[in-house]
Amino acid sequence: MALSLRTVIDVLKSNNLLHELIAGDLWTTDCDNLGPQADLSFEDISYDTRKVSEKTLLFCKGNFKAEYLDGLDALSCYVAQTDMSEHTKALGIVVSDVHKAMALLSAEFYGHPEKQLTMIGITGTKGKTTTAYYVHHLLAQLTGNKTALLSSVDNCVDGKTYVESQLTTPESLDLFHLLREAVDNGMTHMVMEVSSQSYKVNRVFGLTFDVGAFLNISPDHISPIEHPTFEDYFSCKRQLISRSRRVVLGADTKHANLLLSDARAVGTPVTTFALRSSQIFTAGTPANVKNAADFVAIPEDERHEKFAILHEGELLASVSLAMEGDFNDENVAAAYAIVEAAGFSLSEPATRAVLPSVNTVAVSGRMEHFEDHAGTPGSAGMVAIVDFAHNYLSTKVLVDFVYTRYGEKNPRITLISGSSGNKAFDRREGIVKAAQDRIAEFIFTADDTDSEPVENVCRDMLSHVTNPAVKAQIILDREQAIRQAVADARENSDRFNVILVIGKGNEQWLKVHNKHVAYAGDDRVIRELFAA
Repeated sequence: MALSLRTVIDVLKSNNLLHELIAGDLWTTDCDNLGPQADLSFEDISYDTRKVSEKTLLFCKGNFKAEYLDGLDALSCYVAQTDMSEHTKALGIVVSDVHKAMALLSAEFYGHPEKQLTMIGITGTKGKTTTAYYVHHLLAQLTGNKTALLSSVDNCVDGKTYVESQLTTPESLDLFHLLREAVDNGMTHMVMEVSSQSYKVNRVFGLTFDVGAFLNISPDHISPIEHPTFEDYFSCKRQLISRSRRVVLGADTKHANLLLSDARAVGTPVTTFALRSSQIFTAGTPANVKNAADFVAIPEDERHEKFAILHEGELLASVSLAMEGDFNDENVAAAYAIVEAAGFSLSEPATRAVLPSVNTVAVSGRMEHFEDHAGTPGSAGMVAIVDFAHNYLSTKVLVDFVYTRYGEKNPRITLISGSSGNKAFDRREGIVKAAQDRIAEFIFTADDTDSEPVENVCRDMLSHVTNPAVKAQIILDREQAIRQAVADARENSDRFNVILVIGKGNEQWLKVHNKHVAYAGDDRVIRELFAA
């Protein structure tokens, strides 16, 4: 890979990003005025000063300080939003937005791999990861295992090797590097999650998706360091609509009419999907229910263990998923819609044959179900569910599922939860609000609190508990919180107990003061206690 300075300048000028080039006392916008420097060529690009050579183009982004360039003698050129010549002799390329510049130049450096892939982007407040896994699973079969995946759990760019991811959507430089790897590995399709932050800080700037899926929207990530308001959060996610060639949309999502209007404004075709869980699918199901959207998920039994997925009012497939919850059946409807939008005809036998295979898909830490095999003989029973639920919507649908599946047992529900520190403050109230009128007990505990004290987060959550009938306590040690919940449940063995452990899934760490601290993992603690 190589990138000439002249190409860099051309790309920046054509996108109205270039302010000036600074070489000592010379300020110019004309590459020809730079003398020998005009012939610079870059063999590497980076935003990390530890990875710099004389052939590296360095992007100074985010909280980058000019002092970081002191002593970096190997550097020949940097891109920044301000002049840093007091700290380096390297050529400075000053731009109006370094994040946009990095996205465009990364695409250029890696040879625009996005143009060689069918790009599928999935956004929403809830369900991005699960839907991405369903789509990846289906397309892998339909493309001969030539479908790559970028998710908040892990990344796979060769069809077989999964590497733990660090961000829901990678930094643009890393993103285009991964896309390049996918192309070089023979991949033809890319399925990726698209976060609101990726639009806010321009990680996907200049990228157009062949299929963009907008699953749902509810308040989340509202804080001074993320999105100051819901409007800002929603506005960022909405950008997916105008930057996709085809859109798959949750028909019942809030502000769906606005999203449809966005699509119409740019002439983008829309396929819709929906969940209709209030009645059982039969031959007599009303047409208005069967045609509530292009793709509809409807339960086939009272316990919602099996769902019919309809396409244009006709039965497409019956599914019984490894990952429980009505919302996951809705995610399957979305996945089928995405597969069709990606160009695979649902009338083709080869396509229809793979659709039921979603039954086997499981994502670690998402709706993992455990039954207690170590409890008191003769007890009413106990189950635990480990899930990444971390906001109002995901907590609400999780509790909804418990009542759909176990409501006839009058379950005693304990919810173990913390919340992120320093950000997304709305989540704390949202989790409590979603559950407090339907559970027996909260146990607030550690989560990824970063530099905010765990006690502060837990006390904040406790302050939102307004129902006097629900018990609430704080146990700062997360493993001990789970152990206490199970012990309390066994003392109430005359009731059917449901333990919900949310927020961390299968992660074996807690983020404290910007460092990962080892933790056993919610699923592993439950397995031990349940002798599962």
